[in-house]
Amino acid sequence: MENQEIKTTTGKSYFEVAPGIWGMKIVFVNIYMIASGDADSKKWVLVDAGLPHSAHKIKAMAEDIFGEGTKPENIILTHGHFDHTGSLQDLLKIWDVPVYAHHLELPYLTGKSAYPPADPFVGGGLMSLTSWMFPNKPLDLGNKIHEFPAEGTPGLPGWRIIPTPGHAPGHVSLFRESDHVLIAGDAFVTTVQESALSVILQQKVISGPPKYFTCDWKAAGTSVRKLIGLHPQIVATGHGKPMAGKEFKKALQNLGRNFASEAVPTHGRYVKEAAQTDMEGVKYVPPAKNNPALMATLIGTAAVVAFAVVINYRKK
Repeated sequence: MENQEIKTTTGKSYFEVAPGIWGMKIVFVNIYMIASGDADSKKWVLVDAGLPHSAHKIKAMAEDIFGEGTKPENIILTHGHFDHTGSLQDLLKIWDVPVYAHHLELPYLTGKSAYPPADPFVGGGLMSLTSWMFPNKPLDLGNKIHEFPAEGTPGLPGWRIIPTPGHAPGHVSLFRESDHVLIAGDAFVTTVQESALSVILQQKVISGPPKYFTCDWKAAGTSVRKLIGLHPQIVATGHGKPMAGKEFKKALQNLGRNFASEAVPTHGRYVKEAAQTDMEGVKYVPPAKNNPALMATLIGTAAVVAFAVVINYRKK
């Protein structure tokens, strides 16, 4: 499936996933907007909130699609990692709307608990190596955050909330029954998210959840197989381009059958022992693996990144 890129009046680009569903890549993560009802509906829901400092891009996209002054019925979070909530607080200053997440994500959205720390030792590329610098502290959304109701999907009739834990304790995916469109979040992705080169090129490939943040690999595998059982026809994920067609289905089936070899890293903090979490947040985190060679690589990588940031700042 080729996704047509559309330019907003401000020059920002987004793409159409399926009738009534649009997405936008913000650096390396996607956000989605879904019309509530038919594709021409002016009511809509935002799924995830991207990286920090991108609220203006999200607002411009919304107004290009739904009209000036529009705001969503609500915001749904697939999970609360920093790259999916980065602009959330800024957006809530613009739009006074409720935010929904799974109840096992609430500790990380009410200031109670930090997420399990990222694991830079899982391998795969620069994104993994630098993941120890990614924020994992909780947000405190106060009375804006709500858990999903027992039945139905807020603002989205015809959609189902599918619990898909593993990458995050309360991770969810969204599924539209009528045409089998799946918004998978980070339950699996359509690029090799651990590799900066793959992220830049946006080559389409079915991959497991981003390794550096996944804290329960057994649950993650179960979640992928659950999504395969829905027989999705089109998938849009948190990272990478939407996919559809026979090759997509074959690749997804392969991921489910061979999850241990295709997705689970050969080494890493959570490979043999998952983080333990509950409704209060993190209860136990396995000890970090001590690897002096990798630690030296991390320090070197951090120095290179810091140098690049300084040079770029001076150029400005």
